[in-house]
Parts: sequence; structure tokens; C-alpha cells
Amino acid sequence: MTTYSAVRTTGIYCRPGCGAKPLAENVQTFELVAAAEAAGFRACLRCRPYRVAGTVADEAPELVCRAIQLIITGVLDDADETALAARLGLSARHLRRMFNDHLGVTPDQFARSRRAHFARRLLDDSDLTIADIAFASGFGSLRQFNRAMREVFRSTPRELRDRRRRTDRMVADGGLVLRMPFTPPYDWEAMIDFLAGHAIPGVESVADGIYRRAIALDGDPGLLEIGPGGADHLLLRAHLPYWEGVIHVFERATQLVGLPLIKARPGIRVPGAWGPFETAVQAVVRDLAPTEADEILGQLVKSTGTPVAGLGHGLTHAFPSAETLAAQYDGPGRVGETLQALAKEVAAGNVRLDGAESLETLVSALIRIDGVSETAARHVASRLTYL
Repeated sequence: MTTYSAVRTTGIYCRPGCGAKPLAENVQTFELVAAAEAAGFRACLRCRPYRVAGTVADEAPELVCRAIQLIITGVLDDADETALAARLGLSARHLRRMFNDHLGVTPDQFARSRRAHFARRLLDDSDLTIADIAFASGFGSLRQFNRAMREVFRSTPRELRDRRRRTDRMVADGGLVLRMPFTPPYDWEAMIDFLAGHAIPGVESVADGIYRRAIALDGDPGLLEIGPGGADHLLLRAHLPYWEGVIHVFERATQLVGLPLIKARPGIRVPGAWGPFETAVQAVVRDLAPTEADEILGQLVKSTGTPVAGLGHGLTHAFPSAETLAAQYDGPGRVGETLQALAKEVAAGNVRLDGAESLETLVSALIRIDGVSETAARHVASRLTYL
């Protein structure tokens, strides 16, 4: 687990391994960079803690973890803490109290810190304009972006870009390339073997150690490529129709390849999911028809997926939405009937795959659908990061 050390006499916080040697009595520790910032500390310019992967406090209850998952998906980009609390069945006051007690920050402070740190990496690694970076990081305006960067890093975005190091810039032939930091150990070979074994024909492919998938953003096609980068990071190359909200594409890709650390078992990583509905469909098909799963999934994608052209690597479609599958899919026998029922329940909001509900509530909702086993339901829950 990453623990950040903040020095009271300097007002600076550092990541583990920083060369600074403060007196122990002057050091205060935090498990979140957002908590250190909320307490008034700023990031060290030498060790740059915004460039490492972080974790959530060990003792954070499931409700807080579910709220964090919703924040990561962008709930607070267009809504406030009251709306977030309502999704979880709480009052905003109670949610803020839980965040302060367990994380040392409010939900808004947590979201702002994540946006600011992602923006700082884009300022270092990419040549995107400052305006593009603001919206790629989930900020609603340039004014909001500039204010947050000054509050978190004590500098303007222009000053931060001018300060980047020669080795930071990611020179790439096409696409936006980003480092995906992780806390070692991490077994990319084992992860990519799992992804290859579960790849949906036409949507995903694995070749030469690179995972690729077709995606659709508001109906426009895109391509993601994930591969090895270094001892503490993977590389994500994103070919997207626009840069707005790239932070959420990045977070979903991070979840997909299991980068969030399981604190109790740091050597084990659980593969996540790009699309929750896609994961549920795949789990049901592989449970009901394991030997025919690839054929069924391939036909489903061809008949109801969004066609994409020119991506190569065998990628031809983005996975369909629940609404599309419910309206258009007519699959064979019991598998088809179960997928129709699943799609209709998700489309109607009776089964929520966004992390707002507890693990047991999600599992119970899934197994009420005829044909969905408890094994498949719990597989879905595990892939959706209910850890």
C-alpha cells in the first residue's frame, strides 16, 4: 500500500522512496494524496507523487468504496454530492461524514484531486493543448481547471508544463499515449493470458503481447491498445474521436487490466471490466454454453453491435448496449432467452451494474433472472471490482 509522508515544517508531501530525510516528529502520514492536499500540503517537486498508483484506505467500508467507484466513472463531473449520495440511498451530510472519517476528504475534494493529478500527468506526458487537457481531465471549464491546479500544485497549468522533464514526454506515432502506473508486483503475462482467453470476437484481440479493443464514445468509434511499459507501468495508446473525458476512458482501462491493488493480497490482481453490461453478458454465456461461448458472442456482436471500420486486428464492432440487445437480439434457446431477460432488466434499471448497490444486492438481482446462476452473478460482481 502506498503511504504518503507529509512534513509539517515544509508543507510538502512525498511518496515512499523520496530522498528527503525529515525528522520523524515532523512527519504526518496519509493514505491518499487528496487527504494530504485537503490538510494543506503540496506535492513534492522531486519525487512527484502524482505519477504513482495509489490505494484506498484499508478500513474504508464498502459504501465508501462504492461511492469512489461512482466518482471514478464521472458522477461528480455533472452532478453534486447530493446527487451522489442519493444514488447510494444516503444524505449528502452522512456521505461527507463517512468520507471525512475514513479518507480525510470530502467526495468533492477526492474527485478534484483525481482530476488535477490526471491533468498533471497529461501536462507532463502529452502535447495536448491546455484547453484539451482541462476537458480531458473532467473539468467543466478552464476557470475551474486553472483554480484547481493552483490550489493543488501551487502553479498554473502553463508553469507546470514548462517544468516537465525531458524524459516525460511520450513521443508516439499516432494516438494519445499514457503511462498506467501500478504498484509492483504485477504479472502482465498472466493478465494478458486471461484477457486473450476471454476476448469477445470482433470487439477484443490479443497479439504480440498487446491487448486491443474497439470502443464507442457517444456513437463514435475508438481503439484502445494496452501493453507493457516499464517496471512500474503499462502503456495505454488511445485513438479517440475527441479528448473530452479521457480521464474516464483511462480509469476504465485501468480497471480492465486489474491495476487497482488488492491490499490484503498485493501480488494478486483481479481482471476488471471495460463495460459492465458486456461483462454480465459474457459471464452468462460462458456459464450456460462454455464450449460455444466464442461463437455465440461473435454472432451476438455481429447482429447487434455497433460496426466500426478501419481498426484492423480483427476488430469490427463495439459491444451493444442493453437497450440495443433487448430490442434486436434473437439468440438461440436458453442462452438467447436469458440474455434477452438480462438486457431488459438492465435497460429498465432493475439490475444496476454501476456500483451503486452492494455486492449482495447485485447478486440477488442477477440470480432472480431465469437462467443466471449464482456462479455467474458472483463472477460479474468480482469483475466489477466488488473486492
